Amino acid sequence: MTDTNILQDNQEHPFAKFVRILGKGKKGSRSLSEEEAFEAMSMILKGEAEDLQIGAFLMLLRVKEESKEEICGFVKAAQSCNQAPESIKTDLDWSSYAGKRRHLPWFLFSTFILAQAGYRVFMHGASGHTANRLYTENILTALNIPLANNWDDAQTQLDDRNFAYMPLRNINPKLAEMINMRHILGLRSPVHSFARLLNPLKAPTVLQGIFHPPYSGLHQESGALLGYETVGVIKGEGGEIECNPDNILNAKYSIKGELSEETWPAVFPRRHVKAEDMTVDYMRSFWKTDVDDEYAKAAIISTAAFALRSLDMSLSQGAALKKAETLWDNRDKTFL
Repeated sequence: MTDTNILQDNQEHPFAKFVRILGKGKKGSRSLSEEEAFEAMSMILKGEAEDLQIGAFLMLLRVKEESKEEICGFVKAAQSCNQAPESIKTDLDWSSYAGKRRHLPWFLFSTFILAQAGYRVFMHGASGHTANRLYTENILTALNIPLANNWDDAQTQLDDRNFAYMPLRNINPKLAEMINMRHILGLRSPVHSFARLLNPLKAPTVLQGIFHPPYSGLHQESGALLGYETVGVIKGEGGEIECNPDNILNAKYSIKGELSEETWPAVFPRRHVKAEDMTVDYMRSFWKTDVDDEYAKAAIISTAAFALRSLDMSLSQGAALKKAETLWDNRDKTFL
């Protein structure tokens, strides 16, 4: 008599085909199509893949390096699970997934002056996945700026102050769980890349900060493939969306699918040393007063200028920088 239970137990798991596609060796493996990537990530997010399979899948992608089609499929799968209300309007999608180590997260002040100028900024990110870093979530909490725990919170905060930050765990808990697998796997996974492109509120302008230069073109092309109206990508300080005024900045754009790039000159001729005071108290003091910190001011203004030009490409670099400096000079110092 045939033991049907044994036959059933030996049947291949439905997710195994995606691991096989990626892992058949140099000659037999290939990248996933957008449709396959969508199906694979949908299964993961629905809890239809085993943890062992997820780990193997993510690391095979990490070794191969993900394609724009794979990123597009992953993002679309995640978006289909987000269920963000279409009624929430925002101008700018700002992702924050890297954390800062060498300098304080001055880009936060860039978003604050943009918000005070009337631009609705939605920020999302993750924290705690890499040791010895300052994460946006922790800084905002220390500055007494509430996090959005749900979409109602995000709506209220955007309406009240034109700024909202929602942790990834409140947008897509499974993705947040996968990012935190870095502690187990020992390496960052593709989730760190494609989570940046989620754009859950469908903002017309999406900014991207990456650390490894080869990924800038990948994010630019992926944003175009996703159909985002405007995407601006930079190699940001520490991997965040922050211009380092010590370095020449190479910015890549996708404007309605048209790809372009430009160079912004460095502000300073010499590189600044690592910041000595990495405390929130120093950040608050800098916002409220005119503490002499040329690096911080230049980072804030340069980052805001990059955002302003991404929001309105008719602005020249010079005009964007001048506008950003005016926004900084006219900031509401009582905000913090």
